[in-house]
Amino acid sequence: MSTIENRLADLGISLPEAAAPAANYVPFVKTGNQLFVSGQLPMASGKIEVTGKLGDTVGLDEGKAAAKACAINLLAQAKAATGDLDKVTRLVKIVGFVNSTADFTDQPQVINGASDFLVDVMGDKGRHARSAVSAASLPFGAAVEIEAIFEIEA
Repeated sequence: MSTIENRLADLGISLPEAAAPAANYVPFVKTGNQLFVSGQLPMASGKIEVTGKLGDTVGLDEGKAAAKACAINLLAQAKAATGDLDKVTRLVKIVGFVNSTADFTDQPQVINGASDFLVDVMGDKGRHARSAVSAASLPFGAAVEIEAIFEIEA
């Protein structure tokens, strides 16, 4: 088991199978020493865990939990792409989309649910650049969607 997977196990988290794409795209693209992971939703056991809008039907803590679920799925895709999370040398950037009302302004706090988790499990190599933006809606009504760029062993 990789160092990251050991840390996940310490936290009581096991990675799910990487989700198949829901449309005409691939779940990840490797080019050189970069891995681009398509947007991941807060899915568990084949079901979206958190749907709705932040600032309306979804609270901040639920939004953070949704972002964490997205991050777990990002790691599942990274493992599917590399075969071993120890081949991930750094998380470069995440882009978080928050399904939110026009007056909701805590998108950065929501995406901290993913950022804090990724730093917790990856250590310093999990420190990353990021964007946290509002979206009028997201696929399947998901509350959050997050994509990532990783640096990997070439």
